[in-house]
Amino acid sequence: MKIKYSELIDQTLYFPTEEFNVSENSLLFHDIPLMEVIEKFGTPLKISYLPKISHNIQRAKGWFREAFEKHEYNGSYRYCYCTKSSHFNFVLEEALKNDISIETSSAYDMDIVKALYDKGKTDKTIEVICNGFKTDDYLQKISEMINKGFSNITPILDNYRELDKLTESIDSTFNIGIRIASEEEPKFEFYTSRLGIGYKDIIPYYSQKIAEHPNARLKMLHFFINTGIKDTAYYWNELYKCLRVYARLKKIAPEVDSLNIGGGFPIKTSLNFDYDYQYMVEEIVSQIKKFCEEEGVDEPNIYTEFGSFTVGESGANVYKVISQKRQNDREKWNMIDSSFMTTLPDTWAISRHFIMLPINRWDDTYERVFLGGLTCDSDDYYNSEQHTNAIYLPVFSDTKPLYIGFFHTGAYQETISGYGGVHHCLMPQPRHILIDKDENGEFHYEIFREQQEPEDILKLLGY
Repeated sequence: MKIKYSELIDQTLYFPTEEFNVSENSLLFHDIPLMEVIEKFGTPLKISYLPKISHNIQRAKGWFREAFEKHEYNGSYRYCYCTKSSHFNFVLEEALKNDISIETSSAYDMDIVKALYDKGKTDKTIEVICNGFKTDDYLQKISEMINKGFSNITPILDNYRELDKLTESIDSTFNIGIRIASEEEPKFEFYTSRLGIGYKDIIPYYSQKIAEHPNARLKMLHFFINTGIKDTAYYWNELYKCLRVYARLKKIAPEVDSLNIGGGFPIKTSLNFDYDYQYMVEEIVSQIKKFCEEEGVDEPNIYTEFGSFTVGESGANVYKVISQKRQNDREKWNMIDSSFMTTLPDTWAISRHFIMLPINRWDDTYERVFLGGLTCDSDDYYNSEQHTNAIYLPVFSDTKPLYIGFFHTGAYQETISGYGGVHHCLMPQPRHILIDKDENGEFHYEIFREQQEPEDILKLLGY
């Protein structure tokens, strides 16, 4: 009879994987000995593994390079990182090592670009795609940077007002793009995205306001749908509608040379994750080329905006199971030394699942449990894994501590929860460490921020 946790995993999941393995009864994450990390830094703990950021960028570049060669595609490819996924300096600095562009969504992003320039991490040739609804502050900062010589900043028009405001404040010729207001999936509560300009309005708007504009040059058509790049009828239908607009626009606006297909690639949220990235890239490239040939227009340069795909799989959250509560004959609650609502808010807000695995005691027997956080909120729990509809972990013991990890948590969680702020029930922000790897394969650890102290939280509250 197979009763060990390791035997359960062998029966139900694809394991080991490129990022996970087990050695001496303990879990390795990208070969990082997690129990050694816990012994050194304690729990709860947030981990950012920097090499994974560059690794995923290079993977995507490779897929597009191969697809371009296979289909003899004449345009170029440009990888953009969506800063909203994680604004941390160590993320941007790692990503920029890979010759990429960045995509912004607010006025504060422009301050980040300035800070990177001031630190010498980039120069004035950095390509910035400015997305989102633009406040006056956002438009002013875009204009100021273009006026100061940041010539590769491209504001993507979200509405008609933005071009008028940019025209008033920019002294020279500048590039612009137009975001298409795509139609949402039928399950959405609304039909058309609140962002962008409608399909039918783009050609008339170009003819009336942009074609004879003294300074603005339309270079990019921007297409984005919330559900990301998936092999579904909905995705392909929206892409074709975008291509029809591009072809019509290209015939009257030859300066348009770029198509931004937005984001985003999915990331692994289960060990049984199955997504053929190479197939999707090849299909996108071939469909765009085929469509443009049929329409008699040049293929556009292809831009993608990957946020979660860039940074998501670099993150992990580590907790200790500090107690077990038996509430009835069937339900056992393993209580962690932190809160899901405050450290992994997507688990509460949108019922998101991450890869969850024990870090130690893989050769012990297992049991079915629920996982609970420390806040007094009844929603502070993590109730099931996608692959089993249940959570199985090594049996709780008062004498043998159990540690668990949630993996691929690097996107959005800190900014949504309010990094360094006041959290639900005053749960402190965990210690956050960065892990890098040198050319000799040695891991290097750095404390990015210590766990919040009580006096820090009380000060924020005015005490």
